[in-house]
Amino acid sequence: MRKVRIPDDDISCRVEGRNEIEDGIVLLKEIHVHYTMHLPPETDTAKVDRALETHIGKCPTAQSIKDAVKITWTADIVAR
Repeated sequence: MRKVRIPDDDISCRVEGRNEIEDGIVLLKEIHVHYTMHLPPETDTAKVDRALETHIGKCPTAQSIKDAVKITWTADIVAR
């Protein structure tokens, strides 16, 4: 995340998708991403919150598919 240093081992995500069959074709309709972040106590969580709130708008993949696939996210932020 921009200006927030989080070690690779301290951030993970679980992604789930929902497909529908239309005219015999399997189409991806929704993607839900759930982040888990373990942050040191000195982390500015306001920056983390802002980054999470704007990440779909800044993600090239999300921007490429946003008109065809609903994208949602949740996050658990855990102090370490």
